[in-house]
Amino acid sequence: MSSRGAFVQTSWAATRERGTFVMMRLMAFGLAVLSRPLATPVVHAATLYFFLFGTGARAASRDYLRRVARAFPDSGVSPSLACSYRHFVAFTHAILDKLDAWAGRLDGSRVHYECEDTLMQMGGGRQGLLVIGSHLGNLEVCRAIAWRARHVRLTVLVHTRHAVRFARLLARVGASEVELVQVTELDAAMAMTLRERIARGEWVVIAGDRVPVHGGRTVQVQFLGSPAPLPVGPYVLAALLDCPVYLLFCLRREGVNHVYFERFAERLSWKRAARDAVIAASAQRYADRLAHHVRLAPLQWFNFYPFWP
Repeated sequence: MSSRGAFVQTSWAATRERGTFVMMRLMAFGLAVLSRPLATPVVHAATLYFFLFGTGARAASRDYLRRVARAFPDSGVSPSLACSYRHFVAFTHAILDKLDAWAGRLDGSRVHYECEDTLMQMGGGRQGLLVIGSHLGNLEVCRAIAWRARHVRLTVLVHTRHAVRFARLLARVGASEVELVQVTELDAAMAMTLRERIARGEWVVIAGDRVPVHGGRTVQVQFLGSPAPLPVGPYVLAALLDCPVYLLFCLRREGVNHVYFERFAERLSWKRAARDAVIAASAQRYADRLAHHVRLAPLQWFNFYPFWP
């Protein structure tokens, strides 16, 4: 990726992040003083405001929908304003579900596990895992997943500048088994800390489809028919942790979160000369699985900034 492309992408990511935090604060307040049915109209009003005045996010949404329509003509989406607004509304429901998940209010009737046997098997052992998620659907439902998998503790790696404020917000709504760790650089001390947590049977969660706000190394993959950058961090981390790697996707259909928990690799390792090739192949495999799930729920990929350079 060029330096200009990295600057544009990370600048847009930071802008979206500020908007997301404002929306989450508003929604947390609404859910604290109102029931979800009463809070929903307020939340939709906030969504309409961001749709009308967030011209950059709206343009990014329409660009993404254009690519989905071209890659999957049977998806039923288009780059129209109406479809883009539906994209924003889907984001609204995802944030409401995020807050419910962190607060422990996402009960079993609203979560369906497409991977029950795998999940219980991995949760029953003492082996820690690296879980690579995405901004497709609701990654925060992993808290409910951890509870289902016999009270596994989670360490969620985030690149956000607002990590501390997000953590305080989550504490206010009742999050407990999840620790947010801000990672701007994976140094030796952080790697050692994460290895210790894996050894205790904890799960480390990282998103595979977001370039860090402060920039970072990327690898080019084909995603929805065009070259796109993905971070190399998840695969470097997998090699450092030397543990099983799983993918996590959670898609919302008719008010129910459907969880997909897939084995990605028993271990990731390489010889020095093959490092770049293994990372590139791993990132492309991830992009292919992400595209597969995008096809199932095209309005639920929430990267509202120019993802394609």
